[in-house]
Amino acid sequence: MRARGLRWRVGSVAPRRGYAAPMTELPDPASLRARLARFPVHGIAPAGRRQAAVALVVVEQGPGAGVPGLPLQEGRWSEAGALLATRRAAGLRQHAGQWALPGGRIDEGETPEQAALRELREEVGLVLDEAALIGRLDDYATRSGYVITPVLMWAGAARELAPNPQEVASVHRIPFGELLRDDAPILNHVSGTETTVLRMPIGSAWIAAPTAAFLFQFREWLLLGRPTRVAHFDQPFFAWR
Repeated sequence: MRARGLRWRVGSVAPRRGYAAPMTELPDPASLRARLARFPVHGIAPAGRRQAAVALVVVEQGPGAGVPGLPLQEGRWSEAGALLATRRAAGLRQHAGQWALPGGRIDEGETPEQAALRELREEVGLVLDEAALIGRLDDYATRSGYVITPVLMWAGAARELAPNPQEVASVHRIPFGELLRDDAPILNHVSGTETTVLRMPIGSAWIAAPTAAFLFQFREWLLLGRPTRVAHFDQPFFAWR
C-alpha cells in the first residue's frame, strides 16, 4: 500500500503535561461538547469549490470493528467508545471501495449539520435528530474540489443499522483505543513537494486523508485534549480524483 515517492514516519502519542487523560470509554454528549468548546474551529471559504459534510458518529463498539487485525467481540456487546466508518460500494463512480465517513454533497439550502444527518440516514439507516449534534471539527479542502465540514454527533448504542448497498459495502465501529495506537499517525512526505500525507492505521490496514484527517483530529481534540490542526495534510495520489 506504500505509494510511490513517499517517505514514512510514525507519529507519537506520548502524554504531555497539562493535557486531558485519554478518553477510551463511551463519553456522554456533555463531555464531548466541553472538550470541543476548548478550541476554536477553523472553517474554509468555498472559493468556487463544492461543499460537503461528513458525520463523525460516536457509538458503542458493539460487536467490534469487523476489520482485519482487530478481534470481534464474540457473543457480547461492548459499550466502549467507537466511531462509525464505512467502506464505499464497489460500484460507485468515485472512490469505490475506499474508507469513508457517512456524508456527501450539501444540497442547496442545507446546513452542514442537516446534510450530515441526511447522509447518515441515507447511507447507513441511522436516524438522528439535531439533539444528537455535538459540533464541528475543522474544514478540509480536498484535491477533488470539495470543502468538507466534519459534523460530530452522538448516537450511543446505534444497534439498528441498515447500510444502503448502492453506496456502502460495509459499516465498521472503530474503537477509540485503535485511534490511540502508538504508531498513529503515519506521516508520508511526498518527494519533490512540501506536502505531507496523513494516514491512520486501523487493524492491519490503514485509512488515508481526508477521512484519516478527521479521525486524527477527533483523537487529538476529543480523546487527548490537544489543539491540533489537520487542514495542511495532503491526500495520497489515488484520492486526488
